Amino acid sequence: MILAKVIGTVVSTRKTDSMTGLRFMLAQPVDMNGEPTGAAVVAVDSVGCGPGEWVLFATGSSARQTEATNNRPCDAVIMAIVDEVEIGGETRYRKGDEA
Repeated sequence: MILAKVIGTVVSTRKTDSMTGLRFMLAQPVDMNGEPTGAAVVAVDSVGCGPGEWVLFATGSSARQTEATNNRPCDAVIMAIVDEVEIGGETRYRKGDEA
């Protein structure tokens, strides 16, 4: 799983039939302090997340193991919305506290 921040949406009105009904989000991988790491990824949203939220996403064959993506041609899926990140007793992120 990869920690990321949702930085936008991707709209596609024409896509393969098996992808109809799925939402695509732009997920920016981040470190434990919320600093960007690497390139953003287009991921299927299986949990109803929105821009600004921290999420966990999976890639590769794991991305096709959710109910929303089973047997669909996707390489990345958001499968969790993060409520809090805590390291060594220090809260690094808490949903709703973002600036």
